[in-house]
Amino acid sequence: MAADIFLYTTQFCPFCVQAKRLLDAKGAQYREISVDGNSQLRTEMMDKSGRHTVPQIWIGGTHVGGCDDLWALERSGKLDGLLA
Repeated sequence: MAADIFLYTTQFCPFCVQAKRLLDAKGAQYREISVDGNSQLRTEMMDKSGRHTVPQIWIGGTHVGGCDDLWALERSGKLDGLLA
């Protein structure tokens, strides 16, 4: 069974696009939560993550962080284990 994945994003964020491309390349299904123009969702994201930038990514209940953090997991070989 695959891990539940969700991302807080904005529409024109290049880091959001990169993170989604990596997850798409892995065949991962994820739920995208757009915070564009929604201060309540952005506040929810900041409360959960402690960060104000997008994307903010959770895999299987674990806060991964942002795009750079996701790619660091890929480079270290740990991303596939989280996605499984």
